[in-house]
Amino acid sequence: MNLLDKNNKDTVESIAGTIFLVLGIVNIAFVLLICIYLIIAGLPAIGKIGIIDFLFGTKWASTAAEPKFGILPFILTSIYGTAGAIVIGLPLGFFSALYLAKIASHKVRITVEPLIDLLAGIPSVVYGFIGMLVLVPAIRSIFDLPDGASLFAAIIVLAVMILPSIIKVSITALEAVPEEYELGSLALGANEIETYCRVVVPAAKSGIAAAVVLGVGRAIGEAMAVMMVAGNAANMPSLFESVRFLTTAVASEMSYSSGLQREALFSIALVLFVFIMLINAVLNVLLKRGGVKRK
Repeated sequence: MNLLDKNNKDTVESIAGTIFLVLGIVNIAFVLLICIYLIIAGLPAIGKIGIIDFLFGTKWASTAAEPKFGILPFILTSIYGTAGAIVIGLPLGFFSALYLAKIASHKVRITVEPLIDLLAGIPSVVYGFIGMLVLVPAIRSIFDLPDGASLFAAIIVLAVMILPSIIKVSITALEAVPEEYELGSLALGANEIETYCRVVVPAAKSGIAAAVVLGVGRAIGEAMAVMMVAGNAANMPSLFESVRFLTTAVASEMSYSSGLQREALFSIALVLFVFIMLINAVLNVLLKRGGVKRK
């Protein structure tokens, strides 16, 4: 009977391992297909326009009599917008996670965590709609601007949108730190705040770094909400002027594009894809270095 149970267990584990292997291969295949398609669709336009004119050109006029396809304003806007969202959202998300994971009472936590999950489930168009109706007029009124749709409005909306990712992943990372670390620190005379900040947080830095990268990916890949609050004008980035991100550049023109314009939009998608891949690569390097140091 024991031998039969062992054989059944081995069979189940073998089937499960095969299923996981197949799913992993499928995921890798999807990534490769997306990568290959973007390269095939995006490189021709870069070759026709010229990589210098495309990446460092400051004017985008895809429908003009003499079209211009410079995407430097989109690249800088995406970088500034993502960086601004991280500067605002990371401290809020991290300290919220630290409070919920280590300081908050059980009653507070079971009340707040479902709200964070709800925040993560809200569609991006709802964020954009609320930002367009509430945030944009408020910015216009407070700063006495002709139009509140701006890079600043996009940064605020993106900062709110990345909070759930940062909070949830950071909580998981903080809770994964062995309790012995805290007990040892407290036994040596440190108070709770010192223990959390000097022991628990450094031990959870890899998970927190993953939370940051997820937030960056969410911010740099967002289109609809940004399009509704940023003004969607192809200007060089300025905090209180209408701007266009890489994502919104593709979304706003793809429906009526053709010829070289359509190819250029695929090239923008390729640039965005490369940005995200670089971010993931940097994360992997940082995580590996962190792992070596802990050993």
